[in-house]
Amino acid sequence: MKVTLTLLLKGLKGEIGMNDMLDAIAFSLYNNFLPKAWADKAPQTEKSLGDWMQALFRRDQQYIDWIKKGEPKCIWISGLHYPGAYMTALIQTCCRAQGWPLDKSITYTVVTKMTDPAEIKKRPTFGCYMYGLFLEGARWNIDKGCLERQRPKELIYEMPII
Repeated sequence: MKVTLTLLLKGLKGEIGMNDMLDAIAFSLYNNFLPKAWADKAPQTEKSLGDWMQALFRRDQQYIDWIKKGEPKCIWISGLHYPGAYMTALIQTCCRAQGWPLDKSITYTVVTKMTDPAEIKKRPTFGCYMYGLFLEGARWNIDKGCLERQRPKELIYEMPII
């Protein structure tokens, strides 16, 4: 981002010649689209540029906190570039600690009644708490602990902490 924005600024000042990539970036920024040059190096998304930037800053803060404070008590799973790798690492860590064969292990999830990551006081012994998962076309009934039909005009529903 820094390199392309620096080049774009130079191009707009006339210090360097504009090329197709810089034109595409300028067009994307003007129209609130995520430039392809940036999207190619980021998790796939349909977000507008503004929403993508907010997620980028949030993702960056999660990584900084992870480095400084250790693994989060509750991970924003949507903020990981490749959540599958994180889940695989959790399984492998648990299997090693318990002496279980990896190929005979299974994972399971429990949907909690908590919706705010600040409610989590400590990490589970094995596994993790996660948030940032969504349902489309359905909703989760926290009291009953089951799926229900979506409410009118509510297409997306954020799941409680899992």
